[in-house]
Amino acid sequence: METIYLCIVVFLFVLAIFDLVVGVSNDAVNFLNSAIGAKAASFKTILFIAGVGIFIGASLSNGMMDIARHGIYQPEHFYFAEIMCILLAVMLTDVVLLDVFNSLGMPTSTTVSLVFELLGGTFALSLIKVRNDGNVGLGDLINTDKALSVIMAIFVSVAIAFFFCMLVQRLARIIFTFNYTKKMKYSIALFGGVASTAIIYFMLIKGLKDSSFMTPETKEWIHLHTWTIIGAGFVFFTLLMQLLHWLRVNVFKVVVLLGTFALALAFAGNDLVNFIGVPLAGLSAYTDYAAHGTAVGPDGFLMTSLMGSAQTSWYFLVGAGAVMVYALSTSKKAHAVIKTSVDLSRQDEGKENFGSTPMARSIVRVSMGIAHGITQVAPVGAKRWVNSRFDKNDAIIADGAAFDLVRAAVNLVLAGLLIALGTSMKLPLSTTYVTFMVAMGTSLADRAWGRDSAVYRITGVLSVIGGWFITAGAAFTICFFVAIILHYGGNLSIFVLIALAVFLLVRNQLMYKKRKAKNEENETLKQLMKTTDNVEAIGLMRKHAREELSKVLGFAETNFELTVNSFLHENLRGLRRAMGAIKFEKQLVKQMKRTGTVAMSHIGGDALTERALYYYQGNDFASELVHSIGRLCEPCLEHIDNNFNPLDAIQKGEYTEVSEDIVYLVQQCRKRLENNDYINLDVESGRANSLKNRLSQLKQKELRRIQEHEGSIRVSMVYLTIIQEAQNVVTYTFNLMKASRKFNGDYPVA
Repeated sequence: METIYLCIVVFLFVLAIFDLVVGVSNDAVNFLNSAIGAKAASFKTILFIAGVGIFIGASLSNGMMDIARHGIYQPEHFYFAEIMCILLAVMLTDVVLLDVFNSLGMPTSTTVSLVFELLGGTFALSLIKVRNDGNVGLGDLINTDKALSVIMAIFVSVAIAFFFCMLVQRLARIIFTFNYTKKMKYSIALFGGVASTAIIYFMLIKGLKDSSFMTPETKEWIHLHTWTIIGAGFVFFTLLMQLLHWLRVNVFKVVVLLGTFALALAFAGNDLVNFIGVPLAGLSAYTDYAAHGTAVGPDGFLMTSLMGSAQTSWYFLVGAGAVMVYALSTSKKAHAVIKTSVDLSRQDEGKENFGSTPMARSIVRVSMGIAHGITQVAPVGAKRWVNSRFDKNDAIIADGAAFDLVRAAVNLVLAGLLIALGTSMKLPLSTTYVTFMVAMGTSLADRAWGRDSAVYRITGVLSVIGGWFITAGAAFTICFFVAIILHYGGNLSIFVLIALAVFLLVRNQLMYKKRKAKNEENETLKQLMKTTDNVEAIGLMRKHAREELSKVLGFAETNFELTVNSFLHENLRGLRRAMGAIKFEKQLVKQMKRTGTVAMSHIGGDALTERALYYYQGNDFASELVHSIGRLCEPCLEHIDNNFNPLDAIQKGEYTEVSEDIVYLVQQCRKRLENNDYINLDVESGRANSLKNRLSQLKQKELRRIQEHEGSIRVSMVYLTIIQEAQNVVTYTFNLMKASRKFNGDYPVA
């Protein structure tokens, strides 16, 4: 029996390695978002600074893993077997859940996931214990106060971070403006002094408060001399920053990199429990059981020993730090999570990764109404002066950066201060939630959410916030059922669930790679958004249009053929797959049209203006083409799903022949687009007209059959629908080609 529990402990540590990787991938956004978004240094330099902070923070942590030992459950009422069941359920749930969010590029909280997983697993075992033993209640087994304090702290910190940081960033922008180099002769020293002092204070209060060298005496001395430390630090850093400014060192970069180091250090030192706390609790429980509990067995030995605080061995901390640094350096998913946050706070318009929702549209509408009301009563002179401070024409933003160094510095300073404040008040804040909402609040204050992008940004923010609630609910629910399965399933359930977790991790990785390859941002579009040469921009815009329209024709070629063949062979699975692809493609076409509009706004000149209409026509025809295939697939799917009578042999033969020719037409048009070849397009024109005539003949033939009451009317109506939509596919395909030829302008437009 001891062997199986030893294997569980070993597997907990194996899962901990994966958890460290996926945890760092998720939480990297906390400390990398601002530095990367503002391009405060090269990417490798930023990673190096953050990596040093992570390693030092993890190595100096004293391993206070109390939340995993007795923060949620009351271990003195649980037996060894029950504790191991809870801990294994938590780790199995945590590593898979965080990996799913990382694959989606959505930042979430490792603290919240751990707390609610512990709560879900404990609640499951507590229900079983209460049912079997009437002498204990749920209040005796679960520390509900801890869970409630986490929930309340999340709500409060999210609201405070957003609104407070919005006000501070607005003040900072009024002081420095977007051309901050002209406005910081002496103010930069004060800003740098305040910012650096705040960051150092944050490091002492949050980052190093539980470090191994922080003895009770040292903590007491810091507590008694807090204001002295702050005052001395302010004077020192103010003088230092003024000196650096005189030496032509960009003080904002210094503040951003210092803040990045501080947040990375605090993350590693304080969030380490989220990744290795559970395995260490399992090891401690196993060690205690092996030494004192084998006589009574795992179902009779109470885990009172977990009531004490653990002192983690240095090699666990150093090893965890090394794994975290490796994950930070190599994880592609970390880059995806960072990209989500950076894109939502981007200063300029660009490719928006989220659509619009009714709630987002309502928020924008109400906000515009409030802003209009304030504008009406504000003095004209004051409005003019404030607007001059937000003039973006001479903004100093690094090439390829999402925002400037002023906002990046404010992000890091305020995030550090808010987290330090929460820590001093003993509130279990989520660093992910605070840093994300700080970034969103400052971007809103910077007027980064214009009327053409606000609805998409708000949708993104609401999606991320919704993901936070999903994290809590999913963590609790999944861990609840996993714990029950482990409790009643015995050793077999352990092996089955471990195998399932490994399968899900591998599957998520494969799906992530496939999704990443499919959604890889268009390199042509990147070049287009960067170039300032109008002639080059026009060429890139034409290339981008051909690439996007080629993808649509590739989709049409594949899914028209899949829909028709699946319908003719009564393949329900194929029709469902086609319908899923159609729904996804509709969203991609919407995004393509939005992105194209933004790209066109960066191009000027009469030469392009004359043909801009053809670009929008091409996008419209592409959209209609996708919708035509959707209108074709929908009745086919309903017909086969209801097991209605199929087409007869004659109908199948006729439609199969013409559908093959339609696929060939779409294929040839796609190849022409890819090769930018519009010479002898009359060949495709003749082929398209021939297909439309053949489809019209099929339609007339079927109408005569209906008049003569031959065959099923239901089958005939479906057949007429797919004939009509096939005609539309042919029409929109060739119209798309004509619009593309006219937009490219290298060939006659007639």
